[in-house]
Amino acid sequence: MDMHKIAAFCLGLAVTGGPGATGDVRAATGAPAVVLKGHEGDLACAGFSPDGTKIATASSDKTARIWDARTGAQLALLSGHGESVRSAKFSPDGKRLVTASRDGTARIWDVSSGVLLITLSGHGEMLEYAAFSSNGSRVVTASRDTKATIWNPETGAAVADLVGHRGPVMYAEFSPDGAKVVTASSDKTAKLWDAGSGAMAATLEGHMGIVHSAAFSPDGRKIATASSDKTARIWDAATGKLSQVLAGHERAVTHVEFSPDGTRVLTASTDKTARLWDSNSGALLVSLIGHDRAVSHATFSPTGEQIVTSSLDKSVRVWDAKTGSLVATFSTDGSEVQNAAFSPDGKRIIAASFDGVARIWDIQ
Repeated sequence: MDMHKIAAFCLGLAVTGGPGATGDVRAATGAPAVVLKGHEGDLACAGFSPDGTKIATASSDKTARIWDARTGAQLALLSGHGESVRSAKFSPDGKRLVTASRDGTARIWDVSSGVLLITLSGHGEMLEYAAFSSNGSRVVTASRDTKATIWNPETGAAVADLVGHRGPVMYAEFSPDGAKVVTASSDKTAKLWDAGSGAMAATLEGHMGIVHSAAFSPDGRKIATASSDKTARIWDAATGKLSQVLAGHERAVTHVEFSPDGTRVLTASTDKTARLWDSNSGALLVSLIGHDRAVSHATFSPTGEQIVTSSLDKSVRVWDAKTGSLVATFSTDGSEVQNAAFSPDGKRIIAASFDGVARIWDIQ
């Protein structure tokens, strides 16, 4: 299994609808409430729009798609990328979508019409990720060409190239205030950058393996990183100084994120578990044990009270974030799960699977 595929947390006029695109609504009896079918390749990700009314999916079939989150109807087919689409992220206001592709470009689309607005070109190799800043005024892209780039999404102009990594950049994320960017790389480091000038502010050194992901705390004062060296680490975002090493996983840590209140850190690992840690002391709080294969992704609900994990064991699980007790288990009908996420109101979850299908469950 490609470790980069596990990690990971979509040219031309888009066409509404399309052959083979269906939305099947089912009773909430453990089966999905909505099934999104239409993609012809595995899904890299699926996620809700900020208002929860739409879904975006990204696929190896070279397309991204926008769906009605209630009915499952396909609203737009975003075609034109020449290779697999690795990520699809809504802007904060939900009006635009940025897709990152292994064709080396990112593209920005109008969500209501599906029309292509701008193509961000300049990277020399495939992209792994793209996302908007918190106010939507900037986009950052992460590429295997060893750099990340900050863009103006209105003009398509590159604002700053973040150059300094010696290996592919696997992930990039803006700080909550948009003033900084953190990048994660296969060169075993993460780096902190000034988002305005592109100047490197710090190199987060110490990991002994690929850094798969990085995340700012909600207040922007801390950074967490996840690595194939079986650890996650917490750093001071002002100085780049190491604060805590989160050791205990038995295999690679592929995803890390802070809780909404910043007091905890959540990690997902190929050792079949997810774990919760105290973000100040680094102490292990809870281990989420039960999956039979690698945990591909884990994320908090909007309130931080629950966690959803997705796994290559073909299931999605919801957990109580305080006790670690299992709340619900959902099966994906025999397909490995790439990632899962909560709706903005926390009442539903969506999962993206290798069979090209996204499934929505009502967890109420």
